[in-house]
Amino acid sequence: YHNVFKVNGTAFKDCDIPPPSEVLTSGNDTVVLKTPGQKWYICGVDNHCSAFGQKLSITVLYQYGWAPAPAPLAPTPISSSPSLSTPTAPSWPPAPSLPTTPAPTPEPWAPTTLSVPETTVTDPWTPSPISSPPSLPKPTAPSWPPAPSPYPWI
Repeated sequence: YHNVFKVNGTAFKDCDIPPPSEVLTSGNDTVVLKTPGQKWYICGVDNHCSAFGQKLSITVLYQYGWAPAPAPLAPTPISSSPSLSTPTAPSWPPAPSLPTTPAPTPEPWAPTTLSVPETTVTDPWTPSPISSPPSLPKPTAPSWPPAPSPYPWI
């Protein structure tokens, strides 16, 4: 009912089926993943790949994880040339000016200055100074005898 084709990345993305001579159909086919990198496989039966997404992508890592970073490129020498000129800033046309309107003049009946009555503001979070500590009543001994304890061990 199914088969397997080893394809490249483009054929994998587009579900392009290779020639029938490259198909794996036995059901016991063995695929050995010897080299690191990306491997792609698709089903080539009818529209199984494109309509049903029957495809497989495998990333084979190096024995000790991801591939090492490539060596940096050697710097290329820069030759000095007398024909090089100093870059200049581009010149743009001046920006269009916007029309300006004069500031409105106040009506003759409008006051020229605002008058605000002066008020004293106190900070509600600052405690007011206390001249003397409040007087508390002195405790006095009760005038009745103490009640006997319901607990004899006390």
